[in-house]
Amino acid sequence: GSVLAQYGETVVLATAVSQPLSSKIDYFPLSVDYEEKLYAGGKISTSRFIKRENRPTEEAVLTSRLIDRSIRPLFPKDYLAEVQVIITVLSVDQQNDPDIVSLVATSAALAISDIPWNGPLAGIRVGKQNGIFILNPTEEEKKLSNLDLVIASNEKEVVMVEAEGSEIIEDVIVEGLKFAVEQGKIVIDKINELVKEVGKPKQNYEPNKTDPKTQEKIYNYIEKNVMKDFKTQAFQDEGWFTDTLQKLEEEFITEEINDLSPKIIADLLDEEVSQYLRSQILVEKKRPDGRSPDEIREISTKVEVLPRTHGSAIFQRGDTQVLSIATLASPALEQLIEGMEGEETKRYMHHYNFPPFSVGEVRRRGAPGRREIGHGALAEKAISPIIPSGDEFPYTIRVVSEVLS
Repeated sequence: GSVLAQYGETVVLATAVSQPLSSKIDYFPLSVDYEEKLYAGGKISTSRFIKRENRPTEEAVLTSRLIDRSIRPLFPKDYLAEVQVIITVLSVDQQNDPDIVSLVATSAALAISDIPWNGPLAGIRVGKQNGIFILNPTEEEKKLSNLDLVIASNEKEVVMVEAEGSEIIEDVIVEGLKFAVEQGKIVIDKINELVKEVGKPKQNYEPNKTDPKTQEKIYNYIEKNVMKDFKTQAFQDEGWFTDTLQKLEEEFITEEINDLSPKIIADLLDEEVSQYLRSQILVEKKRPDGRSPDEIREISTKVEVLPRTHGSAIFQRGDTQVLSIATLASPALEQLIEGMEGEETKRYMHHYNFPPFSVGEVRRRGAPGRREIGHGALAEKAISPIIPSGDEFPYTIRVVSEVLS
């Protein structure tokens, strides 16, 4: 499926392609790539040596993740073909952000394609100024807005939310969500009209299922022999799920049942455990380790842990431990960001590192992954509204969070 979408003079091309898996895997191989082009804004790279677009900017990575989070939940759980979505920004008018146009274009491309997908969905940005919600605010309006709320929704429900605000109260967020869902219905109606006009029949695919009698037999075994153990000791033993899965595989994967795979057994166990936990939390108001839904785990913090840095702190909750280091420098060391919309500077940067040793793994190190970039941006969004202005505090600020465990 492919769709060309235009909003103002911002134009994007969204394409969606699928192909059968080349090897057996136990996850859904979806990739989303949002590609910024300097020509879209009439720019040529300022580098003397490299004029071709290089690796994605942080903004491009964050937009890829935003679109991925929105569309991923609507794929059938048992659909395991490779799916690749590529969004190319062809023109940008400096006023209408391409991210929302790209999300809508992706939704339309998947909806008209032959790829199984339970869409369409709408992408809406909501701003707020003088007590009034603004639909898809322009860049100028965003500067005056104290809320930047991005929502992906289908006809009834919110699928994905991303927000940044300056101390916005919860009631305003809720009203903003309702406003976005209502406005999104207009977009969904338009996409449905497009599907009627040019939509393709959806692919037939073989769901990854086993014989219902075998499935029921495994369910009953889990209920009688596994869940009792889970309810008493699961959260004292981190390896419970892995050990239990191994025992179930030894019990049920035999030559007689040749259509049964470890993934099917893992899915059945996961479903049974999830249903139990959901019931405990929502009905019994009790979380797995005995806490109530509004009770957080004990947190410990320690500041000034490093002797020569400008600021340092360790934060720990459970077995998760993060060391954060703050560095101050002159305004001349602000980050210069070059993109299709021109150049801008950034005086507060938050970088997040997630090394393999933090989860006891051996892995090749490379450039920061999408997840690391995304988590750094999340922390940045949370702290930016309370950073003093450049007039009050004339420094460039960099915070690095090192995940230790």
